[in-house]
Amino acid sequence: MTSNEAASPGGDRSGADGAAQAGRPAATTRVTSRDVARAAGVSQAAVSLVLGEKWRGRVSPGKAEAVRAAARELGYRPNLAARSLRMGRTRTVLLVVPALTTEFFARVYTGAARVAAEHGFGVVLYPSPEGIGPARDPFDSAAATLDGVIASSMAAEALTPLRDADLPLVMLDSDPDDDRADATVNLDIAAGIRQLTGHLSGLGHRRITHLAADVASWTFEVRARAVADSLHGLPGAQLRRRPAACSVEAGLHAAHAALTGPGPRPTALLCDDDIIAAGACKAVRRLGLRIPEDVSVTGFDDLALAVAVEPELTTVRLPAEEFGEAGIRALLRVLDGRPANAPTLPVELLVRGSTAPPPDAPGNAARPGGQ
Repeated sequence: MTSNEAASPGGDRSGADGAAQAGRPAATTRVTSRDVARAAGVSQAAVSLVLGEKWRGRVSPGKAEAVRAAARELGYRPNLAARSLRMGRTRTVLLVVPALTTEFFARVYTGAARVAAEHGFGVVLYPSPEGIGPARDPFDSAAATLDGVIASSMAAEALTPLRDADLPLVMLDSDPDDDRADATVNLDIAAGIRQLTGHLSGLGHRRITHLAADVASWTFEVRARAVADSLHGLPGAQLRRRPAACSVEAGLHAAHAALTGPGPRPTALLCDDDIIAAGACKAVRRLGLRIPEDVSVTGFDDLALAVAVEPELTTVRLPAEEFGEAGIRALLRVLDGRPANAPTLPVELLVRGSTAPPPDAPGNAARPGGQ
């Protein structure tokens, strides 16, 4: 213990307290370029350009000075390994996905890898061992191995171990208001749900059960809100919700419970993905009911499974390869110090044989008493 420490019982905390009061991280917390970017009101890429003395002609003098001032105020010490990566030395990016149980994420990878290859980059695909999070650093040091990270359908906090490497991060299918990412690329999920509910309500369905994916992620929260909002105020609408894991078996059990529970039977099952919908179709048949005459079933994603079942699923097509392409383009722009220009990609309703008017609609050949 030094004489200065002895003079103040419990140690001198003025430095840490002063940093907290000034809005700076405490001395025990490593300041990252993301912290500097927030303090200066600029992108992380702009910080890299300014501190790497490559800003002229790409960042305004005023913003450059704001970055330098923020770095001085925060006591920023550059991560030399990460800085070398900003120059494109490894030309490798990491694509983190929740799982490889469907071809959707494989198609995202295909699109990302194609565009990356056109720019001389490679893409390493990493399914998080914990699902949607947390995603552990798969390397001894991500900062020494990668130029940046793309994460699909995961919460930003799930990526904390990777974000500690101070690498550029682009999120796919994630909350656009989360400023912990350098850019966010999304699919118009809410529009897809509105198209599905509009299709079902247009056919005359009013008793609809939402078989909702039992996964804590932004994309499924959006779907739940969009279903409720779309049916709100519709005369006679009766919306119920049953959670289900993203598996055929879980979809089967959730649909069976929905179809055999108390009260009037739903005439339509709106499922959060095609896999849950496949289980729902099995449940309908096992109860001796017909699709779509007795019960309509919809999916989401347009996986290969959607046309393998009979009748084929009405679903929403998500452009997975284009999604991956947009993600890598956004990351490459971040690495180059340019605005990410992250788009929201449109989705498409595909009407197939699994939907029809409800049993009590004129012209529907449902079994007598099928309600």
